[in-house]
Amino acid sequence: MKKLITLITTLTASITAFAQDEPKVKFSGYLETYYGYDFNKPSDHNRPGFIYSHNRANEVNLNLGFIKAAYDNGNIRANVALMAGTYTNANLAAEPGVLKNIFEANAGVKLSKSQNLWIDAGIFSSHIGFESAISKDCWVLTRNIASENTPYYESGAKVTYSTNDGKLTATLLYLNGWQRITRQNGNDKPAGGLQLTWKPSAKITVNYSNYLGSEGADSVRVNRFYHNIYGIFQVTDKFGLTLGVDYGTQQKSKEGNLKNKVFSPVAIAQYKFAEKWAVAGRFEYYEDKNGVFIATGTPNGFKTKGYSLNVDYAPIPNAVIRLEGKTYDSRDKIFTRANSTVNASTTLTAGIAVAF
Repeated sequence: MKKLITLITTLTASITAFAQDEPKVKFSGYLETYYGYDFNKPSDHNRPGFIYSHNRANEVNLNLGFIKAAYDNGNIRANVALMAGTYTNANLAAEPGVLKNIFEANAGVKLSKSQNLWIDAGIFSSHIGFESAISKDCWVLTRNIASENTPYYESGAKVTYSTNDGKLTATLLYLNGWQRITRQNGNDKPAGGLQLTWKPSAKITVNYSNYLGSEGADSVRVNRFYHNIYGIFQVTDKFGLTLGVDYGTQQKSKEGNLKNKVFSPVAIAQYKFAEKWAVAGRFEYYEDKNGVFIATGTPNGFKTKGYSLNVDYAPIPNAVIRLEGKTYDSRDKIFTRANSTVNASTTLTAGIAVAF
């Protein structure tokens, strides 16, 4: 009897210790509503076709809402998040069925006991760009043109290594394609990418990301090579600066050496002028003469400057109320106003974002 009691006591203590050590699944969520007024007053309430986030005009709507579950015990990790909103409708229109509602779904295994080396597979946020789908994490309410026309998400597998001090992170990716969960029909050529992130201090982040893949069915596919470079500099506690440039090339034809080019520099400055208030300004330029991503059918193609001014009020740390004015100025008349083509497009967008 005494041995049985000892065994039960030992087993109970082991179970208790295991339960205390066992990590719990963490749940979180995000919700962002918005109202965007387009002074060109599109009759179908859609912003121009190169805009995929906050793309509905003159109506109140949900841009993005998701619920997420995350698990991490130090050696195994997994994330799954389901979403809804106009962002979902615009960005995942090509995906079949319920895949349209997956924000992320991935699992990873740590490959080394002594080093921060992981392999993950599934659906992830994109490794390209400094402005993500989560507006609350960005300095300006809406996205810049380059972020809108590079992947918001991607699927495949990746190997990630980080130094123990967290200053350098390197990721090598095998992907199903350019912003695709399922592969493009008829295309069997894999895609890939590289990301290098250097954080020499808590106030500086420098990043280089690239993508190499092909577009179109194998019989006519053309190669795409895309580069994204940016730096985020928190100059003072109140003032920050982000500088970025995107450059991409794509073959004009499968057998030829001629390439179409895309070029886009972006600069954003943010100033926190009070404890709960911040203002940010953004300048961007996007050039896609031959319509790799944005086809216009005009003589000069898509050559557009963008100017944004943003004001934030954060009543609590996990919520922000935002107002942004933005103007696009194009070399050609690529926008529509009252059945006429014009060079400019101006919007005023208000949003409320809450993370929980």
